[in-house]
Amino acid sequence: MNLASRAKKRRLELRLTQTEVAERAGVAQQSIEAIENGKTRKPRNLIAIAAALECDPKWLLLGGDIVPDYNYGAKKIPILSYVQAGAFTAPENLDIDGDFEYVLTTTELSERSFAFRIRGDSMEPEFREGDIVIIDANVYPTPGEFVAASNGGHEATFKKYRPVGIDQQGKEDFELVPLNSDYPTCRSWEKPMKIIGTMVEHRIFRRKR
Repeated sequence: MNLASRAKKRRLELRLTQTEVAERAGVAQQSIEAIENGKTRKPRNLIAIAAALECDPKWLLLGGDIVPDYNYGAKKIPILSYVQAGAFTAPENLDIDGDFEYVLTTTELSERSFAFRIRGDSMEPEFREGDIVIIDANVYPTPGEFVAASNGGHEATFKKYRPVGIDQQGKEDFELVPLNSDYPTCRSWEKPMKIIGTMVEHRIFRRKR
């Protein structure tokens, strides 16, 4: 049994599609396809792919009697809906081993981290619908970074952060700026807004032209 057959065997055991494995690992679907058809024999993202397949990377690459270990250097990050992200305060009530989808990352993140899929086109061209962004709620943004924020409603929004000053009460005024000029800029002094967290990772998947 070689890398290709081990990778496919583990994927089928987990009842995952190639696309689902790719999303977990943060790679393109064709990367998983290339491994399974034998074109890629030494994947660059071996640890992330092994974590996505819930197995030891040494076993995946070399085979042998190593017991699969899906905790090998990776952390589960739950993928929330926009409503769940808008209400996010702490992860303690999130059962990430239950109904949640998740992505795996080896990035150093706080326990107050989550992910969601980009929806709509307000952040094009840099962020497209279906892309996944990982947010760390313990990281406060610097000017120009991308953030998840509550905008006075029940859902989160994802925009570029632009501080503009301090008001008379000592509260920060800021704008949430879309990259698509067809959408309006939101301003904290016009309606209540709160920064939930800062984007620390952006995952882009295969895009058809």
